[in-house]
Amino acid sequence: MSKEPTGREELLKSFPRNSRLLTAEDYKKVFKKPVKLVCPAFTLLATPNSLKRPRLGLIVAKKNVKLAVERNRLKRVCRQSFRVKQHELPAFDIVLLARHGSSNMTNAVLFEHLNRLWSRVIKKCSGY
Repeated sequence: MSKEPTGREELLKSFPRNSRLLTAEDYKKVFKKPVKLVCPAFTLLATPNSLKRPRLGLIVAKKNVKLAVERNRLKRVCRQSFRVKQHELPAFDIVLLARHGSSNMTNAVLFEHLNRLWSRVIKKCSGY
């Protein structure tokens, strides 16, 4: 007997197009005048959007993370962390840039850093 997923479980699994930054123009808006937060693994840039939901863009440069396997792992961890926290985040466009050395961290450490970043975004950007 298979269990039907609830609405919340389904939302946690999805990362639909409307939750992503897709175009170069979307990224340019964020880089223009961002709120900047830094941790050892990531640099987070955020700017308010006119939508009622946060959107995420990821930049994992080959210069900072050499192996494709590691770049993909970092992106998976970031997307999963965003899926879980997206309902608590303000309506901002967010770009996460992976920093040099982030590929050497375990998933648990990366999730810790991301959770701290999300908390800081909620505090810093709630007044916008």
